Amino acid sequence: MCVKIRGIMKYIVWRKYFVLFVFFVGLGASVSVAFANHSWGGYHWARTANPFILKLGYNTSSAWKSSLAGASADWSQSSVLDLAIVPSQTNPKNCKPINGRVEVCDSKYGNNGWLGLASIWANGKHITQGTIKLNDTYFNTPTYNTSAWRNLVMCQEIAHTVGLDHQDEDFYNAPLGTCMDYTIDPTPNQHPNQHDYDELEIIYAHLDSISTLSQTVTAKAGQDIDHENRATWGKEIHTSLDKRTSVFERDFGNNEKAFTFVFWTGEKTD
Repeated sequence: MCVKIRGIMKYIVWRKYFVLFVFFVGLGASVSVAFANHSWGGYHWARTANPFILKLGYNTSSAWKSSLAGASADWSQSSVLDLAIVPSQTNPKNCKPINGRVEVCDSKYGNNGWLGLASIWANGKHITQGTIKLNDTYFNTPTYNTSAWRNLVMCQEIAHTVGLDHQDEDFYNAPLGTCMDYTIDPTPNQHPNQHDYDELEIIYAHLDSISTLSQTVTAKAGQDIDHENRATWGKEIHTSLDKRTSVFERDFGNNEKAFTFVFWTGEKTD
């Protein structure tokens, strides 16, 4: 009888720990999204519903058409975001921002050291407009004139304009399989990965009482950034250890700021 009772007790103890093990494994799986951690400072588009539609102004040459379409489709797989490519409303060389949307531009911006720029304007934590500039001075060279490099940079710059930061900034680490990873080989890093989609769900988990996805918002005078004049970018608030990526902040006062994400080539400038 005692042997039988001991056997029952061992079974109860074993079952208890087995249930706890299954519970914590399941809990870890269910909250794994919480480990996504590459939001850019919590900046996001204000909106009253998900998924929200963000317009991308098509101001690029035909060389970028495939990369823009592919990146737009990739990021639209998120459960909270749909990207819509819309006709141009700006000059690609200047790439002036327009409230409520992101302008995507390419041009020969010169031997200035940067491959791509993504800028966002924010009121508090709410993004109000954005621009993306792709520097054909470098993309017309054999080094960067590949679909892999175009896809990576387009994918990454769009992500910055919706509030995502990099997952990794070491060019020499093993590729993570996401365009939010800096790498010397762009081939495996041309698209988002699940970690990116998880982070977007965290950023846009809440809804806002207002929307900044409208062109009815009036831009304030003097808030433009001249990307040909680095002095207008503001102060450098972040740079990677290898100096291949930087973030600049321009403070206009009254809780209005602009941030510029710089993808440096690492090459000498004029």
